[in-house]
Amino acid sequence: MTSRRTLITAALAGAAALPFIRSFTATPALAADEKASFAYTLSEAEWQKKLSPAAYQVLRHEATERPYTSPLNDEKRAGTYTCAGCGQNLFASATKFESGTGWPSFYAPLKGAIGTSTDYKLGFPRTEVHCARCGGHLGHVFNDGPRPTGLRYCMNGAALAFTPAKA
Repeated sequence: MTSRRTLITAALAGAAALPFIRSFTATPALAADEKASFAYTLSEAEWQKKLSPAAYQVLRHEATERPYTSPLNDEKRAGTYTCAGCGQNLFASATKFESGTGWPSFYAPLKGAIGTSTDYKLGFPRTEVHCARCGGHLGHVFNDGPRPTGLRYCMNGAALAFTPAKA
């Protein structure tokens, strides 16, 4: 006969393992049919032709670029950060801050510019950020940013383009 202690231990071990198991069985943050429902869509061949290899991997396959590799980390001019895939305006330069993470970080997106979903790839839930127009993966948002929002939109530079403000 199984003891109560054995049952409780097994239940707790199962609950602790669930996020790890989900990381291997979870569907991508945006399934193919969800990506097809965006206003701006291209075939995979068209995306590959349009984007750099790094941008293609980040935007279309939810890859993460290495930290401190994006030239946008050092961008200090006034302007707008846009989606490298479709050109959607995403972030105003006034909301960019130095997070020390190695990726361009912002405390707020432009209104209606992004969407979010839950991603379990690391075994625990994170909030994935995607372009509201094309569904391209941009990065993740965390609750450790500066005021006024307290949020840190940690974006892959390969998923972004920068348009300087007109003088």
